[in-house]
Amino acid sequence: MTGVSPRKRIWGWYFFDWASQPYHTLLVTFIFGPYFASVASEYFIGTGLPEEVADAQAQAMWSWCLTATGLIIGLGAPFMGAFADTTGRRLPWIIVFSMIYVIGATAIWGMLPDGSNLWWGLIAFGFGFVGAEYALIFINSQLPSLGKPEEVGDISGSGFAFGYLGGVLSLLIVLALFVEQGSGKTLIGLDPILGLDATLREGTRAVGPFTALWFVVFMVPYFLWVRDTGPRGHGGGVAVALGTLMKTINSLRHRLSLSTYLGSSMFYRDALNGLYGFGGTYAILVLNWSITSVGVFGIIGAIAGAVFSWLGGKADKRFGPKPVIKVAIWALIGVCVIVVGMDRSQIFGVPLAEGSTLPDMIFFGCGVLIGGFGGVLQASSRSLMVRHTDPALPTENFGLYGLSGRATAFMAPALIGLVTTLSGSARIGVSPVILLFVIGLVLLRWVKAEGDKETWVGS
Repeated sequence: MTGVSPRKRIWGWYFFDWASQPYHTLLVTFIFGPYFASVASEYFIGTGLPEEVADAQAQAMWSWCLTATGLIIGLGAPFMGAFADTTGRRLPWIIVFSMIYVIGATAIWGMLPDGSNLWWGLIAFGFGFVGAEYALIFINSQLPSLGKPEEVGDISGSGFAFGYLGGVLSLLIVLALFVEQGSGKTLIGLDPILGLDATLREGTRAVGPFTALWFVVFMVPYFLWVRDTGPRGHGGGVAVALGTLMKTINSLRHRLSLSTYLGSSMFYRDALNGLYGFGGTYAILVLNWSITSVGVFGIIGAIAGAVFSWLGGKADKRFGPKPVIKVAIWALIGVCVIVVGMDRSQIFGVPLAEGSTLPDMIFFGCGVLIGGFGGVLQASSRSLMVRHTDPALPTENFGLYGLSGRATAFMAPALIGLVTTLSGSARIGVSPVILLFVIGLVLLRWVKAEGDKETWVGS
């Protein structure tokens, strides 16, 4: 890559996190997810269902959407990685999935506030989400080529921190200029810009096209400064890719540390995705927050994510990723216990005075910890995967990592949907994530902190 310094290449790689983070910040967690939950709940109330049942139905519907996209991502991730490694080309796939991201995000505009086309909103969201997650597999596979093994934890943490800053800025922009409150004004008292109609929730719906435009603009540095520098592949098509993938999967029985790590991260990352996917809907359905309040909550969480991710990268560089991951999981387990144990009227069974703001303050604190330790967990997990990645098969190995993160991505949403349906409570419905975190923590005991280089192809 003539004329592009290694440092500029790293910054180009960082820009993917900056460009793509709004899909997670704006669409999954803090704006569209809560918007969908509120619209769906109001729609079901309009059909005659009691409010608590309607809330549970709305959360269940959102959970089945995340379940379906998780299955698609999980089943396709390792094959995509294997195919990229056999051909030696990753950038064309990043371009394709970036286009899917943009199309899906833009189409979210079409989900109307009367609830008449809820399925349109779910399909558009899911289509773009698949593109975002598939692109991430190929982006992650470039991490080993960006620095020495002892440097990748710091690089990964800095990338997540940079991405969170992008999420914060994008969230501030949409809250200040687009998303309408109950009064029809934005957070700073303006009418939604561009003549958007507040009565039709056009300011909130515009978050989809805004996310797409943000991605298009800020992916420019990535495409200017980053090129494939890993293995060029050995040729072949689908059959060769499948053969290579099966060989790698079969080799997992001889790679105890890697296979255990993939299993561990499968559970704890699924739990984390459950927190991200349902944090905003919990605030809407259980605490009765407005979307603007959820957005402010998101700003606080994203700022914490940026700071904690950067600090976590430094801790990763000094202590290694495994201890950092364990601390993050314990912190998130504590948060989950608090969230499940409270609602608007009580905390762990202790009644609260009517109108008490204590649940709001506690949940804002939980937002700091979810955003902060969630960022740390993702960054250090990516770093630990680098220590288990064979340099000859980086994209395929990260495809397996994508599989471990998405093969059971249906599990948290499905369990949340099932428990929500059975209990009739959106609050109790979040409880399965605690079990998933605990399983991931237990499996982590058998993971080697420095990876398993002795099992690589070239060893």
